[in-house]
Amino acid sequence: MPATEPVTPARSGHGGPQSLDRFRVDVARIIDDYPHQPVFPLFVELRELRDRALKVLERRVPAEHARDWFRTAGLICAAMSTAAFDLGHPAAAEAQARTAFQCADQAGDDALRCWVRGTQSLVAYWDDRGRDAVELARDGLHYPPESGTAAVRLAAIEARAHARLGDAHAAERALTRAEQAREEVAEADFPAGMMEFPVAKQYAYASSTALWLGGQVGLAHAERDAITAIAGYAQEPPERQRIGELCLARLDLAEVRLRGRDVDGAAEQVDLVLAAATTRRTEAVLRRLRRLGRSLERTPLQAAPAAVRLREEIGSFCAARGVSPLVVGPL
Repeated sequence: MPATEPVTPARSGHGGPQSLDRFRVDVARIIDDYPHQPVFPLFVELRELRDRALKVLERRVPAEHARDWFRTAGLICAAMSTAAFDLGHPAAAEAQARTAFQCADQAGDDALRCWVRGTQSLVAYWDDRGRDAVELARDGLHYPPESGTAAVRLAAIEARAHARLGDAHAAERALTRAEQAREEVAEADFPAGMMEFPVAKQYAYASSTALWLGGQVGLAHAERDAITAIAGYAQEPPERQRIGELCLARLDLAEVRLRGRDVDGAAEQVDLVLAAATTRRTEAVLRRLRRLGRSLERTPLQAAPAAVRLREEIGSFCAARGVSPLVVGPL
């Protein structure tokens, strides 16, 4: 894209000037709010910002501003990718991630490229494409970020993908790399919120990794790490708790309890999830609940009243309309 003519200021929906600084403030707010707010309203805001940012980039942006505009547009599309998946649209999530990566390329932003590769790996993981998930995570290693937690996130994502494929040694190596990357974090993530990979989330991913690997040792590690993750998330004030992430950690703990034939212990965690996820249903939580429901069908205690009740509650929750459609028309 040539970069010789000045940018005409973007216009907001109210007709006022919308500067790059205003974009940055709006994007940072949405990304910061994302983990503890309903997804669909934020997705709509992001889409409006994305459309305006891309209109600016269609013009000839001065060279001294181009990198900042591409990074901002890349952040918007990266956030949209996560939101689209959380709303149950993996194909749209992948499309937005590709655009985000292209913007990150134009901006020369390795932290954003690393983060987007992690998101692409996550979508593949949840879509039962374990090998793709591993390859995407490994490609992200080519973009070591100078600051932030994107490298920690990428290694934790890779560990879980390896575990799903049954490769314990590769999973352990990736977990070790996540720990090393944590020690090397130089500066906090900005924006934080969605883009941040807190310690509690690292424990949650370690729990899921151990759960996939199974066995007595694996279950013991999964229980330990899930409890640690839950305790970490609980330290945040209620209005700042990362709802979806906390739900997934609780569902890991529920699975551990269920495999230990403690249906009541599993039900305790699921009940907390169903209550919390009512206002913030996401695709990952729904898929995880369905997986737990299938585990309930296979447990030797499947006919127990507590197991029957739990299976029915999970079925009702998953069948109810919860995540919103993206909206009619193209993304």
